[in-house]
This record gives sequence, C-alpha cells and structure tokens, in this order.
Amino acid sequence: MKKLEQKTESPFNEKFCTKLEYRICYELEKSTDPELKGFWCDGISWLPTENQLTKKQVNDKRKIETKAWIGKTGQTEFRAIINFGKKALSKYAKEMDLTECIPDLESQDEWIEIDIDNKTINIELN
Repeated sequence: MKKLEQKTESPFNEKFCTKLEYRICYELEKSTDPELKGFWCDGISWLPTENQLTKKQVNDKRKIETKAWIGKTGQTEFRAIINFGKKALSKYAKEMDLTECIPDLESQDEWIEIDIDNKTINIELN
C-alpha cells in the first residue's frame, strides 16, 4: 500500500505575499528614483509552478520565481524573483513563517531591484 504524502501549506503563501506586497509599496512610495515615481505593487502571486515550492527546490535554487503586478496602475505584470537569504532558507526548511525574513521598515539595505525595461523585480529576503 502506498503511503500518502501529507500536504502541508508552503510558507510561501498568501499571507507572506500580501505582507511582501505592502512592504514593496512602502519602498516604492519612499523611492527617490524618478522612474519609479508613482509606482505601486498590486500583488504577488503565491502560486508559482508547484515544483518550485518543494523544500529541495528552494534549498537548491535559493529562489522562487513568480509574478508581481507593479507600475503606475499596479497592473503591469513583472517577473518576480524572490531570493532566499540564510534566515529565509532555514525558516522554509522548517516550514515556518517567512514574513519576518522581509527586511524591516528601518532597513537601509537595497533589497529590491526593479528593471522596468525587462519587467523584472528582484527581491532579497534575509
């Protein structure tokens, strides 16, 4: 008899993506880059291709690629590359909440890079 695999919710979920969306909006609002003036984020998909969400895949690739909706209307689709730092990798492996891996509001780190021409956003988690 086959053992059924227990399905647990990934730490990369709606709660995490919503928190990340709000933090990106905050960063865009305070940005001094004239090209990003008026930009905001209207969401990040928490449904990338399923195999990206396996612990092995996240540990090996150290990232998840998905979609984000960004721009002056918040509706332009961008390729979102969410890179996992050590803390995020550890939390993901333990199936723990990733929201505290999003850099703090007071963070001076450059943790978001937006390429308007190629419609990509790179995000660095702690």
